[in-house]
Amino acid sequence: MILLILFCYIFAAASCSRTESRLVNIIQGPVRGYKQPDDDIYIFYNIPYATAPTGSQRFKAPLPPPNWTEPYEAVDKEIICPQGNLMGFIHKPKRIQEDCLVASVYAPNTEEKNIPVVVYVHGGAFFTGWGDFAVPKSLVKSKKVIAVTFNYRLGAHGFLCLGTKDIPGNAGMKDQVALLRWVNKNIASFGGNPEEITIAGFSSGASSVDLLMLSKMTDGLFKRVIPESGANIAAFSIQSDPIKNAKEYAMMLNFDKYDNINALQDFYKTIGYEELHSVNVINRRDSTFLLSPCVERNLGEETFLEDNPVNILKKGNFKTVPMLYGFTNMEGLFRVPLFEQWKVLMNEKFSNFLPADLKFNNDTEMEEVAEKVRQFYFGAKYVEDETILGFVNYFADIMFTYPILRSVKFQVEAGNHEIYLYEYSYFDDTTPYIPHTSIRGAAHCAQSFAILDGVASVDENHSKSLRELWLNFMTTGKPVPSGTKLPAWPPVRADWSPHMSLNKTFELKGSLQKERALFWENIYEKYYYNPLTPAP
Repeated sequence: MILLILFCYIFAAASCSRTESRLVNIIQGPVRGYKQPDDDIYIFYNIPYATAPTGSQRFKAPLPPPNWTEPYEAVDKEIICPQGNLMGFIHKPKRIQEDCLVASVYAPNTEEKNIPVVVYVHGGAFFTGWGDFAVPKSLVKSKKVIAVTFNYRLGAHGFLCLGTKDIPGNAGMKDQVALLRWVNKNIASFGGNPEEITIAGFSSGASSVDLLMLSKMTDGLFKRVIPESGANIAAFSIQSDPIKNAKEYAMMLNFDKYDNINALQDFYKTIGYEELHSVNVINRRDSTFLLSPCVERNLGEETFLEDNPVNILKKGNFKTVPMLYGFTNMEGLFRVPLFEQWKVLMNEKFSNFLPADLKFNNDTEMEEVAEKVRQFYFGAKYVEDETILGFVNYFADIMFTYPILRSVKFQVEAGNHEIYLYEYSYFDDTTPYIPHTSIRGAAHCAQSFAILDGVASVDENHSKSLRELWLNFMTTGKPVPSGTKLPAWPPVRADWSPHMSLNKTFELKGSLQKERALFWENIYEKYYYNPLTPAP
C-alpha cells in the first residue's frame, strides 16, 4: 500500500512538472499555455486570431475570431494553411485546414510587464510555409522580448487578385493586418507592450513586413521593421499584371474559359483546395512566384495597397520607422539546384530570364538589354561551370540585393534616416562549396536561420552575437546602442553607405554592392514596368 501511495505521489509530481501552465485572459476568453520542459519560456500555441471566410467567400478579408468561456488549451495542433509542399518544407504530417488563421505567443518566464514584442512573418514564396516553421525560442529566452508567430493564407487562396467584390486581392496581407490588430489588443495580457512592437520577416515574410510598412491599414500597429532578405519592390513581391497572372494560373489548372472573367471567378470560387494548390510556381524563369500581393482596385472597402510601392516610396507617402535591413552575400545560391538545367536555357535565350517587372518597346530592345546583362555577369563567356558565380550573383541581384538597395535609396531620399543596412556573409566548415568552385558564402536567409531556431545548426557563439544586435534593435531601435562594446553602427545615408559587414566579426564598411546596384539602377530607370491594378 505504501509503495502504491509513493508511486501515485511520484506520478502526480511528474505530471505537475510536465504541465506547468499559465492562464491569461484575452478579449476572446481565457487561454492556457504551457512551460517548455527544456526552455524557460511559456508557449501559447495556435490561438485563433481571425476566422478565414469559407465557401464562395474564401478570398475575402478575414472575419473576427471566435470567442469562448472555458480555458482554450493552447497546445500545438500543428495547424497550417492549405498549400503545396513545393520546397520540401513539410517533413511530417500537419493539420491542413481552411480555417487556419492561428498565432503562437512565446513569452519568457518572468513577472515583468510591458516587454517589447517582435512579430515574425514566415517566408515561403507566398506559397508555402507556416508560422512555427522557424521559431523564436532563443530570442525569448533572453527575457528581453515576447515573440509572436502566425499563419496567413497562401498561394491563390491568399493572393489571387481579380479586383472583384468576391476576389479583391491581398487576402493573405489582410490576414497579416488582422494579426497585428489582434496583437495590439491582446499582447498586454501576456506581459507585452503594445507600444513597442517590431515586425520582422524572412524572404517573402521580409517583403510582407516591408509592404506592411507602406499600408494605411497598419497605422499605429508597430514601431520598427526588420526585413531579412526581401523587399517590397522586388519582382516577386508585387504582381505586375494580376489578371494576366490569374489567367495563366487557371491555364495551369487546365481551365480553358479564362478569358471570361465571370467564369474565371466562378472557377476559383468552387475549385477544391488540394487542386488549387497543386501547381508548382517556385521555379519560374521571370523571378516571380506568379501570385503575390497586388495593387488593389478601389471597391469601397478597406484596401491594403492603394498604389505601386515604388510610387509610395518616391512620394514619401508613408510613415518612416527605424529599420534593420539587409541581405546575405550569396542570396542566389537558392537557384543553384537549377543550374545544370538553366545554364543551357540561358545560353539559348537569356532574355527569358529577365525579371518580370521590366518592360520593353520591342524584342530588339529586350535582346539588347539581355545581352548587356549577360556580359555584366558572365563577360565574354557563356553561362557555364566556370561562371557559376555570375549565375549566383545574377539571381541574388534581381530578386533580393538590388530591390533592397533600391528601396533603401528611395527611403533615404524620402527622409528615413534610421535605416541600419547590413550584408551577412558568415559561413563555417559545414557550409558546402559552390559547385565547380572553392568558394563558400551565406545562402538566402542564412541570417534569419542563425537568429531563429529549428532550421539550421549554427555556431552558438555566432548566433548569440547576432541575436544581440537584433535584440538591441527590437528594444531600442538601434542595433548598437551607445555604451556597448560593439562597433559603432550609424544609419545608412546616400550611396548605400555605411553598412555593417556581419561575418565571424562585425565590421563597418562603406557602400554596399554599389557597382552592381548602379548597373541595375540604369536599367530600371528606363524599363521599369509599373504594376497594373486589376481591371476585370
